[in-house]
Parts: sequence; C-alpha cells; structure tokens
Amino acid sequence: MRTTYDEADDILVVHLSDKPIAKEVSQDWNTYISYAEDGTIIEIVILEASKQGAWPLLRSDAA
Repeated sequence: MRTTYDEADDILVVHLSDKPIAKEVSQDWNTYISYAEDGTIIEIVILEASKQGAWPLLRSDAA
C-alpha cells in the first residue's frame, strides 16, 4: 500500500494494488474507488481530502 497526496489540488490517493484498473465507481462527489477485473479494490481517490478530514493521515504509535 502506498499513499500520495497532491497538495495543490488537495487530492489523496491510496494505492492498494498494482493490478490494472477495470472500473472506477463514484461513491460520492468526492470519493472514487477503482476495482480490478476480479473485484478487488485497486485504489481510493478522495477529492478535497484535507477539507473532508482525510488528510493528514493519523498514525498510531501503539505497538
């Protein structure tokens, strides 16, 4: 998994797999989920991520 954030456009992308994207589905006006042919989630895109509270990501220091 890797995460990228575009500060200029306030877009957060969470990459879960390197499989090719077969379809992308809008969950809301600002959230998109991309799926592989087998139905697994490839990536999640969140527009206006900081305004929506999705960025910055919180990290837990708990072991």
